[in-house]
Amino acid sequence: MSLPEQHILPERQLKELQKAMLDFMQTQGYAESSAVFARETGNEGFVADAKDRHHNLLAKKWTSVIRLQKKIMELETRLAKLQDDIRTGAAGARRPGAARSAEWLPRPPAKQRLAQHRQPITCVRFHPQYTVLATASEDMSVKIWDSESGDFERSLKGHTKTVQGMAFDAKGAVLVTCSADLTLRVWDVADEYKCVRTLHGHDHCVSAVCFLGADKLVSASRDKTVKVWDLATGYCVRTLAGHAAWVRGVAVSPDARLICTASNDQSVRVWDPATGECRADMRGHENVVEAAKFAPPAAHPFLRRLAGLPPPPLPPKPSTTTTTATDDDDAAAAAAAAAAATADAPHHQAHYFVVSAARDKTLRLWDVASQQPLHTFVGHDDWVRDFVFHPSGKTLISVSDDKTMRVWDLATGRCTKTIEASSHFTTCIDFSTVNPMVATGSVDTEVSLWECR
Repeated sequence: MSLPEQHILPERQLKELQKAMLDFMQTQGYAESSAVFARETGNEGFVADAKDRHHNLLAKKWTSVIRLQKKIMELETRLAKLQDDIRTGAAGARRPGAARSAEWLPRPPAKQRLAQHRQPITCVRFHPQYTVLATASEDMSVKIWDSESGDFERSLKGHTKTVQGMAFDAKGAVLVTCSADLTLRVWDVADEYKCVRTLHGHDHCVSAVCFLGADKLVSASRDKTVKVWDLATGYCVRTLAGHAAWVRGVAVSPDARLICTASNDQSVRVWDPATGECRADMRGHENVVEAAKFAPPAAHPFLRRLAGLPPPPLPPKPSTTTTTATDDDDAAAAAAAAAAATADAPHHQAHYFVVSAARDKTLRLWDVASQQPLHTFVGHDDWVRDFVFHPSGKTLISVSDDKTMRVWDLATGRCTKTIEASSHFTTCIDFSTVNPMVATGSVDTEVSLWECR
């Protein structure tokens, strides 16, 4: 008789599989089979428990495999069509249109309406590398979706009050959520979104969170503070205090040197997270400021045109001064100083623009250096709740309690398109970096996916 083939699973995974199978047998009433299998695998003491992590795990894995197989088949079909297009020359004929796809904007009607949450939607975030969408709600849960098909994948539970905000890291390996339960939670995307850490430190509702580089987090809270956290240890490494009321929004500059915050005190502040210094306190809104974000570099030329500012100065040319051989030490010192100055030049010359959205029905453009408003975007009929910059840098898309999504031309400041986004207040928005797609969330408990064309 031939020897049985050895299993290829590591011991830990093998035990997990055995317990998942036992849970399935016991919950399905296969008592005799379960008893024999438990004895043969050395798991005689195992008892199915709804609170155990193995409960219903086999069924979840099975449905995940089916979903992945379906996805593979869809991708194989698309690949075959693309290969056929290349062979027949159809792909080349469509190429000019593809070049314009970077400027595509959302068009009605919504491609998908995702309805699984039981309470208003508070935040939507696309994964930076995959067709995955995370949605947060007042129902205390985060739900994960396939943004391309609209299929619901899983629900993340652990928070005990409203989940207010979320952020993926740049690689999409980690999802961080924040909640009215005073905590932030860190979820490992690769390990089936397992919660690997809970951060405690705020004294009130945590309103928003974002990444500061790869290893730090920044959170804003109703306790009037902004905290900087070390992701690896979960420790708070700095607290920024200065706002006089609830801090509702927080964002990091593209170069990760500065933080901007939005508050109920009607101000927008800019901070240096390294020192804790408040670098700018910008005032002009006439009501609560819901969100504030740094404009990406792609938007700077259009914002400069809008504000009537001259083009940015060119970086200084490196020095060509020559020295004699007897001045070797001085020449070396001068060269080192010039190199240091050149390396620091981008930092000293960096120009920052911030856009804010408020309950006074407007968005405002700010120049951080002068702390002055450069333009006011007027058009919404109710609180402006959130906005996102288009990847091209040419436009900005905002959502409001007036139930609309509006597209703004950043070179002129005009609203170029208004879309009825939902049947109730529209609370949040995000733009996918993977597919030309926009997601919006609403108080009506639904998430809408908008295809850009």
